[in-house]
Amino acid sequence: MRIDLNADLGEGFGVWRLGDDAALLEVITSANVACGFHAGDPATMRRVCAIAADRGVVIGAQVGYRDLQGFGRRDISIDPDDLAADVLYQLGALDACARAAGTGVRYVKPHGALYNAAVDDRAKADAIAAAVAAFDRSLPLLALPASAMEDAAHAAGLSFVSEAFADRAYLPNGRLVPRSQTGSVIDDPYEVVARAASFALHHRVTTADGTVLPVEPRSLCVHGDTPGAVYLAGEIRRTLVDAGVTLAPFTS
Repeated sequence: MRIDLNADLGEGFGVWRLGDDAALLEVITSANVACGFHAGDPATMRRVCAIAADRGVVIGAQVGYRDLQGFGRRDISIDPDDLAADVLYQLGALDACARAAGTGVRYVKPHGALYNAAVDDRAKADAIAAAVAAFDRSLPLLALPASAMEDAAHAAGLSFVSEAFADRAYLPNGRLVPRSQTGSVIDDPYEVVARAASFALHHRVTTADGTVLPVEPRSLCVHGDTPGAVYLAGEIRRTLVDAGVTLAPFTS
């Protein structure tokens, strides 16, 4: 058994830091690095890419809405062509920082409200996929399975990688419980680790209403801004390795 462990990194801005990027990069196998639109700045991007490259962690571009104030978690009405241009811009910026560190962007994952919108909004999903294809068709898209993002990736000739969230609650339709609802983020470390094990070992998750849903992800995510993220990621890694699971990037 083999699975990737990813986390959102580089989400500070200027002197303000969010999460412990360096500590998470000791644990995870893939890093979703903010590209400056929903969070991050050039210095942060360069710093995170340099540490990731030094530790052999694969770098992915976490593209989002142009929404620093809302941390990219507010849905924005945007023309698909403008969205594609924004995604392309973010990809180029992060790839420059990654190349300066001796590596490059290896995959793409939308962030926050854009991620959730593109799960069902085919126009937004197509815009993201078009930007990725224009930049580098070898880059896979990382997102929820059975979604508009998966369909858009295939239509654009891109690889698609299915993802699951250890620290987020699920609806019976396989979507994430909106953050506006109580219980959307799971903060009990025992439950988070148990859910990660259930995804990796049994390919299933228990949804908010008790439904057991089949899910077979190739990558597990722990949000970098979730309280205790470093501890949670470490416990997930330890538990999965002890169960015989190999943790490795999905791009290798």
